[in-house]
Amino acid sequence: MIAFVSGPVAALAPTTAVIEVGGIGMAVQCSPHTLADLRIGQEARLATSLVVREDSLTLYGFADDDQRQVFELLQTASGVGPRLAQAMLAVHSPDALRLAVSTGDEKALTAVPGIGKKGAQKLLLELKDRLGEPVGAHIGHQGIGTAVTSSWRDQLQAALIGLGYATREADEAVTAVAPQAEAALAKGAQPPVPQLLRAALQTLNRAR
Repeated sequence: MIAFVSGPVAALAPTTAVIEVGGIGMAVQCSPHTLADLRIGQEARLATSLVVREDSLTLYGFADDDQRQVFELLQTASGVGPRLAQAMLAVHSPDALRLAVSTGDEKALTAVPGIGKKGAQKLLLELKDRLGEPVGAHIGHQGIGTAVTSSWRDQLQAALIGLGYATREADEAVTAVAPQAEAALAKGAQPPVPQLLRAALQTLNRAR
């Protein structure tokens, strides 16, 4: 298993970072908030999880070991693959997921694209004794915008592109939810990126 990669960031894409390790570029799939902390040319260390399939080897990267551990634990639930696990960590921090599961917060899980009401209920049952209790100092429904410096627009667009939407679709969805973000800013609050992501996905679904 590749536990981590360390080296200069060679390239960044909406869902991928390339880390140069011993002269080799390692492509690592990352969530938007992990990518937001990386800068091309700067040194980075990402905890990693290698997902092996018959036709592919995919390396997923995380800001710390806790995120990687939760990523792997989430996949022990039936129906949760690496993409859905990564989407869950894109919307919620590890502690927010622990809190949601420990308190049976169905609404928090349905905020994740790809998880419906029945799926959330099933996940709450399966994960109840696996994730453990929240361990961080800041317990709550922290989303993509937690502890990152990029703007809500960049975070939201990166999340949508990471979920498979075209850049044009992502741009239109970001524009559609901009009034909600501006209303939050007008009150002196940070735009709630997880809620904005959910609203953006609803606009995209209506457009199809």
